Amino acid sequence: MYTIADFQKKVEENINSQQFVSKPEGLYKPIEYVMELGGKRIRPTMCLAACYLFSDDVDKAIEAGLGLEVFHNFTLLHDDVMDNADVRRNRETVHVKWDENTAILSGDAMLIKAYQYIANVDGKVLKEVLDLFSKTAMEVCEGQQYDMEFESRSDVMVEEYLNMIRLKTAVLLAASLKTGAIIGGADPECANNLYEFGENIGLAFQLQDDFLDVYGDEKTFGKAIGGDIVANKKTFLLINALQLASGSLQENLQTWISLDTFNREEKVEALRNIYNELKVDDLAKEKMAWYFDKAIAALNKVKGKESMKAELNQFAMNLIERSR
Repeated sequence: MYTIADFQKKVEENINSQQFVSKPEGLYKPIEYVMELGGKRIRPTMCLAACYLFSDDVDKAIEAGLGLEVFHNFTLLHDDVMDNADVRRNRETVHVKWDENTAILSGDAMLIKAYQYIANVDGKVLKEVLDLFSKTAMEVCEGQQYDMEFESRSDVMVEEYLNMIRLKTAVLLAASLKTGAIIGGADPECANNLYEFGENIGLAFQLQDDFLDVYGDEKTFGKAIGGDIVANKKTFLLINALQLASGSLQENLQTWISLDTFNREEKVEALRNIYNELKVDDLAKEKMAWYFDKAIAALNKVKGKESMKAELNQFAMNLIERSR
């Protein structure tokens, strides 16, 4: 009997066994570098777990899982270029270590490599898997575009934001689960319920990320608290605050947002106090819980190995119950 931990180990072993570097090395070395940065390998792990729900032969989902992980890392590489980020997982980003042109071209190559891995799945399900992957890849790009557009907008609505994070983050997790289910031989209803499970967990996870950026413990959160506040990033918390604030609270909020020069700690504390007064922290927790409940309801409808369903349930709880 497999566990989620077994699948994480299997994924890591398979990634480590890949030969990412060939000629010209200037194109492929950055790919190897990105893939060696690590991460939780959530998407390929979910792909294998979903396959195992319906089939004991999880190895037939490995290639698809690798493709999903390469694609995910491709999006991070290009995100770093667009965000002009210097560090990813405590190491230099590709465009810093090499240059921007290299990052763009190596990222393009990663997208092609992702398709090459996906194309190795069994021919009986290949078209269905490829169609799902292509649809998802386009949705992730749409989500990124919305995210960039929101930077210059002051009228972003909550529903717009939720759709953006659904596209940018949640659909890839959902597609990973559905891909594994398709490869494992699940019926369409079970595959769609797993997609719904992944989509809602992805939404809850991103809302938790927004929340922890303000209220988290830096040691357990893994990055500096208040990064979204400092950047005036449109999050669930800020959008709700902008819509709910009035009078002096609204003036105070707008003042902090408009400042070009400020003390980081003061701004983070000021925004946190505004959020507390408006109780947008409670709104975030309620929305997280709502998405989590929707996810578990979808998972409960899925047929398959009960032991793996229990593992997926616990995995979902671990994802959104990260320590504050």
